Amino acid sequence: MRRKTENRPDLQALFSDGTAPFVSPLQPMPGDEVKIRLRAGREDVDEASLIVYPEESSSWERVPMRRLRRSPADGHFDWYEGTLVTEGPTAYCFEVSKGDRRWWYLRSGLEAAEACLEHGAEDLDLWLLAPGFQVPGWACGAVMYQIFVDRFRNGDPSNDTLTDEYICDGHRARRVTEWDSLPEADDTGRHYGGDLQGVIDSLDYLRDLGVEALYLNPIFLSPSNHKYDTQDYLHVDPHFGVILRDGGQLLPPDCSDNRQAERYLTRVLSRENLEASDALLAELIRQAHSRGIRVILDGVFNHCGAFHPWMDREGIYELDPSRKEPGAYRHPDSPYRNYFRFGTDENCPADGDTAESTEEQPADGEEYESWWGFASLPKLHYEGSEQLVEDVLQAAVKWVSPPYSADGWRLDVAADLGHSRSFNHAFWRRFRAAVREASPETLIVAENYTDSGKWLRGGEWDTVMNYEAFMEPVGWFLTGMEKHGDEYLPERIGDTDLFWDAVNRKGCGPMTAQPRAAAMNQLSNHDHARFLTRTIGRPGRLHELGSGAASEGTDPAVFRQAVLLQLTWPGAPTLYYGDEAGVCGFTDPDDRRTYPWGREDPQCLRLYREAIRLRKESPALREGALVRLPDMRGVLAYARFLDGESVIILINRRERSVRYHRSILGAGLCLRRGASAELKVLLRSDARGLYVAGEKDSTGRQSKGPLRVEAPEGVIDLRLPGRSACVLRWTRKSAR
Repeated sequence: MRRKTENRPDLQALFSDGTAPFVSPLQPMPGDEVKIRLRAGREDVDEASLIVYPEESSSWERVPMRRLRRSPADGHFDWYEGTLVTEGPTAYCFEVSKGDRRWWYLRSGLEAAEACLEHGAEDLDLWLLAPGFQVPGWACGAVMYQIFVDRFRNGDPSNDTLTDEYICDGHRARRVTEWDSLPEADDTGRHYGGDLQGVIDSLDYLRDLGVEALYLNPIFLSPSNHKYDTQDYLHVDPHFGVILRDGGQLLPPDCSDNRQAERYLTRVLSRENLEASDALLAELIRQAHSRGIRVILDGVFNHCGAFHPWMDREGIYELDPSRKEPGAYRHPDSPYRNYFRFGTDENCPADGDTAESTEEQPADGEEYESWWGFASLPKLHYEGSEQLVEDVLQAAVKWVSPPYSADGWRLDVAADLGHSRSFNHAFWRRFRAAVREASPETLIVAENYTDSGKWLRGGEWDTVMNYEAFMEPVGWFLTGMEKHGDEYLPERIGDTDLFWDAVNRKGCGPMTAQPRAAAMNQLSNHDHARFLTRTIGRPGRLHELGSGAASEGTDPAVFRQAVLLQLTWPGAPTLYYGDEAGVCGFTDPDDRRTYPWGREDPQCLRLYREAIRLRKESPALREGALVRLPDMRGVLAYARFLDGESVIILINRRERSVRYHRSILGAGLCLRRGASAELKVLLRSDARGLYVAGEKDSTGRQSKGPLRVEAPEGVIDLRLPGRSACVLRWTRKSAR
C-alpha cells in the first residue's frame, strides 16, 4: 500500500459499507447485537471509533472499536470492529485518528472531525442501520426482466383487441396485425396482441437466459395498451387472459358511446372471462415458480382509470345488472363520490402538507382531479374514504395470496399517492403490513424520481427503480444523453467524478445496504429511450425524427460497456424486454416496440447470456461490496469483493486506448507483503467485439489481448483500447 506523505489516512485502504463482512447480521432485528467493521491500511490508523446518531436522539455518541488480530492474509490491511445494539434507525460513520489529528470517514470520504461536528446528521453522508427492516433475500442481486405485455409475445390470438371494439381516450381501438410493424407517434388505441399466454410460452427462454424474476407492466382490466388506467384491480384483463364468452357488435361507425360497444362489454363484463383470466395468471406464476422465476406485478394505486366502476365515466357499468352501486361521475350521491375530488365538492381543500408531484385540488375547468391533468387517470382521494383504502389493500393482498402467490409489487408513482406526505407514509406502512402478513417474502419496489431515503427505513418500501442513481448517471457517462433522449451534453461523457457523485448521492438518502442490493438497475424501460438508441448521441423523439433514426448510427461497443456495467453493479440488474435482442427506440411510445422473435441480434444475446452467467457464478457480483478504484477522466474503475473473491471492472469511454497503471489493493486483494496477484480476464469488449474467457471472440478470431494479468504488490499495468470494457477476477487461491 503506497504510504501518504501527509499525515492523513490512506483513503484507498480505508473502507466500510453495509455488506458482509462489514455489517453482521446484515438485517438485524431490534435489540440485536450488530458487529460493524472498518478496514484501514496497515498501521495507518492509530485508533478508530463508531460515531453514532440514533434517530430518536439529538446528539452524537462515540463507540470505541477494537483492532482485530491480524492474519497473514490481511497483508496490507488492519481491521477494526465495534458493536451496536439499537432498537430503531441509527445513522453512523467512523472516526479515525492519526497522530494528533482526527477525521470522520463518511460514505462520501474523509472529512475533518471538527468540521463535521458543526453539522447535523442530516447534512452528512452517513450509513444507516434499520433494525427490523427485512428485504426479501431472493431479490438482492437477482437478475430481473421487465415485460410490457402487449408487445412481448402473442400466445393466444383469440383474445386480441379488435379494431373498433371500443373507444379509449378519444381513440378507437385498433388491432395491429403485423407484429413487426413499429409504433406510431400517437400509439393510443393500437394493440399488438401480446398476452399472458405469450409470457408462459417464453418461460423456458427466460430461464435459459438466466432470468430470476419477472416484472410485468400492468395486466389488470384496462382499456389502454399500457394499462396504467386500471378499470378493475380485482381481475386480469381478458385481452391478456382468456375469452370464453364472446360476441356482440363492434362499435358502430361515427359512434363514440362505449355503451354501444357490445363486443367489448361482453368480453370485460363476463364473470366467466374474468375468472378464467385470473386463473391464467395463477398458472403463469405457478409455471414461473417451477422454473425458479419470481413474478412482480405492477400496482397503479395513485390513480385509477376513468372506466373504473368507481368513476364509470363511460356509464358502461350501469348496463351490468350485477352491479348495484352507480359510479361517481354521473351520480353525485354515489357511494364512491368520496373516492375522488370533484371540482364542485366541499372535500377539496388540501391539508397543506402536499405531496410533491400532485395538484392540491382540481384545476380550473377540470371536473375532477386527475394525475398530471389526464382525464383518463382520475386521482384517488384516499383521505376522503377509509373504504377506498380498504378496497385497495384488499386488492394488493389478493394477488400475493394463493392461488396467485405473486412475489412482489412494483408501485407506480408511489410518492404521489395521497395529498400529503404524512398520509403517503401512513398508507405505505399499512400497505406493507397487509401484504407482508399475507406473504412475508413479498418485495415492495417503488417508482420514485425524488430522494427515497425517508421511505426506506424499514416500514414502507423495500427498494426503488433506480433511475437517479443508476439509469441516469450511466447514460450520461457513456452516451451524454438524458434518459428520455431529450438532451445531449457531450461534456458529460467520461466524467467519472460526475458519475460517482450521482450514484453515491442521488435518489437514495441515508439507507441500509439492502435497498441498494435489490434496486432495479435498468438501462431502458417503458418510459425512457432504449439505451442502444441513446448511443447515437442525437436528441429527439419519434414524431420529430421518425422510426428509422432510432437505429441509424448506434454504437454497439458503447452498448456492450453499458451491459457489462449493469451486470456487475450492486443491485438487481433489470433487463427491459428486447434489449438483449438489439431493439432500438426513442422514448415512449417508440420504446415499446415488439420483441423480434426469430430476428434477434445474436451478438447482443450472447453478450447478455455471458454477462448473466458470470454474475450468477460470482458471489462477489451478487452480494459483494462496491469500491471505487483509482481512475482518470474517461476511465471508470471499480471492484466488487467478498470472501476472498474480487472482480475488477475497467471501462474506457475514451475513443483512444489508455494505459491503466494503478494500485487495485482497495479491491480487497488480501496479499502478503511482496506477493503478486494474478487476475484472469473473464470478459472483454472493444470495437472489435466481445471476448469470453476460453472461447473465440465474436469476430471468430482468438483474442489478441492478455488472458491473465499480473499485479505485483496489487499494481496492474494494462492497456485499454478505446470504447472498451474489461472484467477481471482474483481469488485468494491465485495469490503468490
